[in-house]
Amino acid sequence: MPTYDYQCKACSLRFELKKRFDESVEANCPQCCGEARRLFSPVPIVFKGPGFYVTDNAAQNSAAKLDEKRDGDKPAESKETPEPAKDKKNEVVV
Repeated sequence: MPTYDYQCKACSLRFELKKRFDESVEANCPQCCGEARRLFSPVPIVFKGPGFYVTDNAAQNSAAKLDEKRDGDKPAESKETPEPAKDKKNEVVV
């Protein structure tokens, strides 16, 4: 059964009432028995299941990218070894 928020027009008391869908939307204040009006507020949205968040498919996407790189898109690695850095202290300048 849904819960509805109401506010009294006379005393500004806010309260909740549980009502069926087929019941009247009219309500009276429990404090002063004055007329109350129904308040509307945004409904929270809950996303359930895969595909709603960025992280849901991150593992699948990274695995697909790795497979693409293994298939030949990877640049060739050079087999040359870098020369060791020269030490300036041991150089002899003539």
